Amino acid sequence: MTLNRFSILALLCTMPCAGHSQEGPAFDCARAESSAEKLVCGDPPLAALDRHLADRFATALAVAEGLDVGAKEAEETLRATQRGWIKGRDECWKEPDLRICVETAYLRREAELVAQFLLEDASAIRELVCGDGARSLTVYEFTTELPGIRVEEGDSVHVGALLSAANPGIYYVGNWGAVSLGDGDPLVEDVYGAKTACKIAG
Repeated sequence: MTLNRFSILALLCTMPCAGHSQEGPAFDCARAESSAEKLVCGDPPLAALDRHLADRFATALAVAEGLDVGAKEAEETLRATQRGWIKGRDECWKEPDLRICVETAYLRREAELVAQFLLEDASAIRELVCGDGARSLTVYEFTTELPGIRVEEGDSVHVGALLSAANPGIYYVGNWGAVSLGDGDPLVEDVYGAKTACKIAG
C-alpha cells in the first residue's frame, strides 16, 4: 500500500468532523444489542471515544479509496477489519471489567488506524537491524492517546499499540508479535515468544 502524504493531509483538512455536536455515540443506541454497545450509550466519555473512532475510520476509508494502486482491496480489508474489531469489542462481556476492556479496545483501534494509514506524523522513526543483520525494520511511533506503532519489514506492514501504561515502551503488534523500545537495545518478539535483539542503524 502506497500512501501519498500530501493526499492524506488534504483529506484531513477537508474531512467533516461528523458527530462532534452529538452527546451519544456514532451508532444508533436504539439498536444497541451487546453489553458493550449499551455501556457506550450510557457513558459519555466512551460515547466520545466512539464518535472519535468513527471520524478516524472515515478518514482512513477516504485514504484507502484514494490509493493509486489497490484501492478496492484496501477498502475491503479496512471494512472487514473494522467488522472484526466490533465483534472483538463486543466480546468484552467476558472480561472482569467491561468498561476497561471497551475503553482499551477503542484506544487500541484508533492507534492501529493512525499507524496503518499514517493519519498523523510519526513522533519518532527508527531503523532497526535485528539478529545477525538479516532483518531490517523501520519502526514508526505515534502519540495517539494509547501510543501506536507501525513496523515495516520489506513489503509488509504491521501495526499495533502500547501493551499497557504499566509497560511503557512495549508494543503489541497484532499477529506479528511485539516490539520493546524501552531502556537498552530494542527487542522484537515473535508470536511464539522467541526474542531477537536489535540495534538502531547508524
